[in-house]
Order: sequence, then C-alpha cells, then structure tokens
Amino acid sequence: MSSGDSINKTGLARLVGLALLGTVIAGAISAFFVAEGIDINLSADVVATAGNMLEAEQSLRAKAYLAIIVFLLEAFIVAGFFVLLRPVGEIVAAVSTITGVTSAILIIIGAVFALNAAEIAGNPAYANILADEKQRMLLSGLQATSDYTSFHLGLVLGMIAKTGFYYLLFRSSMIPKIIAGWGIFASLFVATTIVARDFIPVLGHTGITVSFMAANMITLFSTSVYLLIYGVRKI
Repeated sequence: MSSGDSINKTGLARLVGLALLGTVIAGAISAFFVAEGIDINLSADVVATAGNMLEAEQSLRAKAYLAIIVFLLEAFIVAGFFVLLRPVGEIVAAVSTITGVTSAILIIIGAVFALNAAEIAGNPAYANILADEKQRMLLSGLQATSDYTSFHLGLVLGMIAKTGFYYLLFRSSMIPKIIAGWGIFASLFVATTIVARDFIPVLGHTGITVSFMAANMITLFSTSVYLLIYGVRKI
C-alpha cells in the first residue's frame, strides 16, 4: 500500500467512524427527545401509540427528518466500508453493501410513514374524509404498524450487512480483532433474535431486547471511537 493510499484510507475510515457516531447520536435524540410515545418500536401498545400520534404532528415530522439524516449516514457508512474492505473480500463486501443499502432504504420508508402520520394528525381534510375518530385511529395505527415492520426488517438486513463487514475487518485486522469479533457476535445476536422471536415469543422478553441493544451499542461506539482516533491499520 502506498503512503497516499494509506492516508486516503485513514481519512475515509475516520469519516466512517464519525458517521457511525452520528447514527448513535441521532438515534439517541430521536428515542429520548422526539419519539417518546409516538414510536411503536419503543412501545408494544399500538392503541396508545396511534392515539399519541394524532396529537403529535411536529414530533412526527422531527422523527422523519432525523430518519433521513440516519439514512444519509448509513448510506455513507456502507459505501465507506465497501471501499475500505473490497480488497479483502470483494464478494462479501459487495453482498454486504447491497444488503446495507436495502436496509437504509427501509429507513427512508419509515420516514415516509412518520410523515404520513403527521399529515393525518395535522391536516383538517382527514377530519372531513373520515367518518369518525375511530377511523383516524385506524389509519394512524396502520402507519405505526407499517413503521414497525419496515424498521425491524431494515434492522435485520442492516445487521446482516454489518456481520459481513465485521468479518472482513476481523480477517484483515484493520481494527483490533476484539472489536471486530464483538461486532460479528453482536450483529448476529441482533439479527437472529429479532427473527427468532417471531416464532419463539419468550425471546421478546424485555431483558433479551435490552441485551441485544446494549451489545449493538457497544459495537457501534467502540468501532466509531477506534476509527475516529486511529483510522484503519495497513494491510
């Protein structure tokens, strides 16, 4: 690897690390300051969520625009990892990139559902179109349910993509193997648990959900900090 290539890859890796940290920050802002009570992914109560959405037009719009920011960051992360890791394993990098892009697109679809819900909540026309409040609740609930399915499908695909990228990072030793190895474990843990709990209800227990969320957060934070400080090692 030439000195120029090394500098370019280090710079790109640091930008990827910054983007990863950006997704963590944007997700935290959405969860703690914007989406409380209106995000079905944070609550199992569809009725309460649908009702809250009808009273939260501005919050729904903010949630959608944060999702757009996350989409742009995720798209950059996927593209950056592809450039960095293609020399290590072109097929795995390409498949992970395609899967990651699909996941990012589902994030945008979730933003569309949030904007739909904002329109239902704030546009007086819906009070005239729909016969009563129950119909507005039904339409709002449909947006919430659609957001739920798009989010979780996107999350599963995103974790599959990250499994491939972390495998290549582990194989190449571009980052410490303990970080890359944990990334493989956490990504598989999240993806398999989300799929399996649709068939094994006990896996939907709050403790298990918190466990895989914590595992993924450790992965994102440790990877982003390492990349920001050190970039990637030469291969």
